[in-house]
Amino acid sequence: MVNTKSRPFHGILLYRQNYREHDMLVKFFTAEAGIKMFFVRGLNRPKSKLAADLIPFSFGTYEGELKEQGLSYISTGDNVSHFQQISEDIMLNAYATYLMTLLDAALPDNFPNKPWFDKLFYALNLINNGFDAEIITNIIEVQLLTVFGVAPDFKYCAACHLQKDRYDYSEKFNGLICEDDYHLDKYRMHLDQKTIYYLRLFSIVNLTKIEKINVNQATKNKLRQVLDKIYDSSVGLNLKSKKFLDQMNKWELNR
Repeated sequence: MVNTKSRPFHGILLYRQNYREHDMLVKFFTAEAGIKMFFVRGLNRPKSKLAADLIPFSFGTYEGELKEQGLSYISTGDNVSHFQQISEDIMLNAYATYLMTLLDAALPDNFPNKPWFDKLFYALNLINNGFDAEIITNIIEVQLLTVFGVAPDFKYCAACHLQKDRYDYSEKFNGLICEDDYHLDKYRMHLDQKTIYYLRLFSIVNLTKIEKINVNQATKNKLRQVLDKIYDSSVGLNLKSKKFLDQMNKWELNR
């Protein structure tokens, strides 16, 4: 059982929303207890002692009550930092917000999940330190498919279950199909092999091992198309943060 007495915990702030006139609800992904909603009294008041520790894109060590049911409570922020570059760049902000809302949609509240807490932290840290936000987002999207229950096969042909040299993606078979089985799905996605390579790589890559990213824009566009198609048809999410990110990308292209 989760101890409801005040205790330290590690958290990444996912989002905040107003609650009554001066109070706020703040959602955290905690390393110790999973995703939890916290009630923070007086956070909207000018002299709130927690204001600086609970701004968007905050992370660090806090102290409070982690309740199994209902709202939890934060008393102090003891060692809190902020993803500064993400905060100051509207595009990085959009990618980071989408990632956090995507994990919030994928993972149940109140269940500890340290591996995904670590993945989110590493992803945000990479984006904050100048790594390609679009590719980091793609990696998380691919690896979350299993969490959403889609679990495409990126290792073997989903039709004959053998390893081959060339593949395409098949929604019918929920994974890759080899060229010998292309005839089994006339609606396969007709992806080039570079895009297939990155889909397979993203499904297994460890974010902590990434030292550089160099993917050309044409391949990034194809990765975006195939992942959007998989998420639209197989996951079925309708996130406002994704719509905003798409709008921002269109705006960037048309500048």
